[in-house]
Amino acid sequence: MPEQRLGEVMEAIEAYLARHPEAADSAEGIARWWLATGGLEASVDEVQRALARLIEFGVVRAERTPDGRSLYRAAPAQGRPH
Repeated sequence: MPEQRLGEVMEAIEAYLARHPEAADSAEGIARWWLATGGLEASVDEVQRALARLIEFGVVRAERTPDGRSLYRAAPAQGRPH
């Protein structure tokens, strides 16, 4: 995925989390509900790559559900209680 496209997907995820700080969803849900409803069509693969980068930057965190799926949410801000 070109860096510009990756940046667009990352920015869209960050913008959604800024508006909905308590949101959490799977990569599929993020592609379908967070991005597509906001006007950005992105594949699940594109979303997963963007999420991986956002995790590296400490913006997003992943949590495993009991059934083994991953949910993604905003990472806690430094110094903010969990």
